[in-house]
Amino acid sequence: MQNTESSFELITVQSSPVVNFYSPSTDSVKEMAIRILAEVMKFRRTPKSHQPCGDEKCSHCSSYHLPKIIEAVEKNEPVTFVLPAFPGKSPNPRKVLGALPDHAERLSLAFLGNLCERIKEYYLPGIKIIICSDGRVFSDVVGMKESDVTAYQIELDNMIEEMSLNDISTFNLDDYYGGIDFVEMRDHLMDIYGKSVDSLKEKVKKGAKPGATPEELEANRMYCGITRFLFEDAVHPGQTKSRAAVQREARAKSYEVIRRSNAWTELIAEYFPQAVRLSIHPQVCGSKKLGIRLIANESWMTPWHGVAVETDEGFVLMKRFQAEDLGAKLVYSSNGRPSHFTLVKD
Repeated sequence: MQNTESSFELITVQSSPVVNFYSPSTDSVKEMAIRILAEVMKFRRTPKSHQPCGDEKCSHCSSYHLPKIIEAVEKNEPVTFVLPAFPGKSPNPRKVLGALPDHAERLSLAFLGNLCERIKEYYLPGIKIIICSDGRVFSDVVGMKESDVTAYQIELDNMIEEMSLNDISTFNLDDYYGGIDFVEMRDHLMDIYGKSVDSLKEKVKKGAKPGATPEELEANRMYCGITRFLFEDAVHPGQTKSRAAVQREARAKSYEVIRRSNAWTELIAEYFPQAVRLSIHPQVCGSKKLGIRLIANESWMTPWHGVAVETDEGFVLMKRFQAEDLGAKLVYSSNGRPSHFTLVKD
């Protein structure tokens, strides 16, 4: 018998009563900025191989980001964060429920929305998080249909509006290059912001050696991680290539995905110069980006590469086939679409 969404509580973000707020006459601007950054850093994502500083107020971690936050607080304005993320669902049906956002995205949006609300309790202007959806940037490389990217972007905006997440918005390549076709968008992006593949390969290579800079370490980790994702996405029922051939293609495509992603990063930095840069990828202490989790209790999984699974301890993210192997039951939303899985007994 089909499960329905009534088996779980619909996540919404309610405005918290403001019990305290920033006033330049009573609070130090720098102290308030540090407090805001520390709130975000509670949920930062660092590499497993990296020994974290363990301090949410680490001066090395905050040195690159704090001036932008201080500038906003001095003006008593919202602090803006940009997060390249939510590109679209993996094309591998063994990992996800379909092409549209589901309860996994809902959980992540609720987490980000709650983060905004917590900060607003002591800094009334709050923060704004701009999700810079990057699916259109590299959809042709990773095998995502353009129509699926469009549908995902539209549904994500609908979900944000439905959940009343007033401090969260989206920005994508379509917004920037509206009116031209998708191939032209990507060509323009790479013509202006693209870097050579040779320089990227050198950076990735240096990132695997002792003494690498944070930027080189990030390049190497991104290369390894994206290669793994591309390999997983390409290994699904119906594909006929050998695993070795798929692996070779994944390595080659990974460089192009990173080139596109880096170009998108440059465009975002130019378009939102005062924004603090967040990343879904783990970041070491002192990086120009802050790695951030998308669900408070997950370590390394994204809604677009997995599904939400309800357990006795709360929701977790995992790949679809893993949920099915555990015997989890599929739950449908009120509109009849697959939403998530549950391991909780009735």
